[in-house]
Amino acid sequence: MLFNSFEFLLFLPAVFILYWFVFDKKLAVQNGLILIASYFFYGWWSWKFMLLLLASTAIDYGYGFGVASDNKRTSRIFLWLSILNNLGILCLFKYYDFFALQFQQAFDTIGIHFEPKLLHLALPIGISFYTFHGMSYVFDIYRGLQKPIRNFVDYAVFVSFFPLLVAGPIERAGHLLPQVCKPRIFSMDQAKEGCSLILWGMFKKVIIADSLAGMVDEIFVNYQSHSATTLIIGAVSFSFQIYCDFSGYSDIALGTAKLFGFELLSNFKFPYFSRDLAEFWRRWHISLSSWFRDYLYIPLGGSRSGKKKAVLNTFIIFIVSGFWHGASWNFIVWGFIHACGFMPLLLMDRNRKNIHEVTAQFNSLPSIQELLKMCSTFIFVTIAWIFFRAEDLSTATGFVLRIFKDLIYDPLQLLRLPEGKMAFAYIIPLICMDWRLRRNERNYHFNKVLAILMTIMVLLYLLKSFGMNTSFIYFQF
Repeated sequence: MLFNSFEFLLFLPAVFILYWFVFDKKLAVQNGLILIASYFFYGWWSWKFMLLLLASTAIDYGYGFGVASDNKRTSRIFLWLSILNNLGILCLFKYYDFFALQFQQAFDTIGIHFEPKLLHLALPIGISFYTFHGMSYVFDIYRGLQKPIRNFVDYAVFVSFFPLLVAGPIERAGHLLPQVCKPRIFSMDQAKEGCSLILWGMFKKVIIADSLAGMVDEIFVNYQSHSATTLIIGAVSFSFQIYCDFSGYSDIALGTAKLFGFELLSNFKFPYFSRDLAEFWRRWHISLSSWFRDYLYIPLGGSRSGKKKAVLNTFIIFIVSGFWHGASWNFIVWGFIHACGFMPLLLMDRNRKNIHEVTAQFNSLPSIQELLKMCSTFIFVTIAWIFFRAEDLSTATGFVLRIFKDLIYDPLQLLRLPEGKMAFAYIIPLICMDWRLRRNERNYHFNKVLAILMTIMVLLYLLKSFGMNTSFIYFQF
């Protein structure tokens, strides 16, 4: 089920009414309702893959007790069983065909030809997210940060809570499980905040992201026939499309969770106002970045063993992060580009410089220095997004080369009004709104007139696209 669908607009209030006005003050029944609603939400897309979700949940639930064993050898065995089980599921559905084709090509280069058996399996929505939920739970038990939970329903709610099930944020057991296990009290203020987040998330998705999507698709598909300025606008538009699409989903998820008395982790904190790449990754897809930091970078040694080890671990993190997004070389190159961009900051010990204050923390506008840093970071990120968005590596490199070659041939085109300029009618108001709210990513409080206007716009768009709702970009990951 999609957030931006009429089915969800009927589903959400129905569950909300049952949750607070029928099963109020009955925690076990409330959690049971949330679990049933979550499986219904997921099963709306495919009941067969709902069984995979249930099996994955049950396996990690069982492994948790084994990992909690006082016997270190037993604990380590169950830890590795969990890792192999979760990575095995991911590899089977997400990476098997990719590796099979790569092996085929490698053997072809040395004159050995064979035809691998390709599975052509449909990728279960949210598989990368709920497997990471299960792994983090087991990892935290192994590290002594979490005790295994006895109640299976409570654990299953943690893994499959429907607001975050298919595209995050990736929650930690230590943050979400205590909320699952304790009674929740309805708060009108929390509900209002939730509604504001849902409205803003919907607006970003259906009004901004979906409006930019058509133009971005056309430019990337036909990049060879467009000018450099049009390609630049296409790349910039995709930067804002993916931001509005994914942060819009996260806002809806956070807002929906608030309606049921839960507080989820923030996943975006205005990343395009970042002054360097390290700050960008502390503000973009925060739950995934912190997951890789805590469960891969630090266990590998982090930066504790000197610069060489830190450099190696950083490249590993970024390349694995790229591969997490999809079984394609362009995602790996995207991760490699970010690793290269991160290196100067790491080598000069400047990767934690902008860790506390936001841009223009005590001013209404950024300084010239801050503005230049923001722009250079955004340009780097946008160039990297080309490799993320392109269908394959050759398209991405062709897109970038086309920009430079066309600018060399006709540099004066930068002075002419380009195609696709209407994209800025969506981008500029978004930047202004985000800038006003940059000190608090959840402080979306709209006056009644603006809220009604935004609601009408969202509903009209949903009516216009009835039966053709576009999925969120991160559903494919």
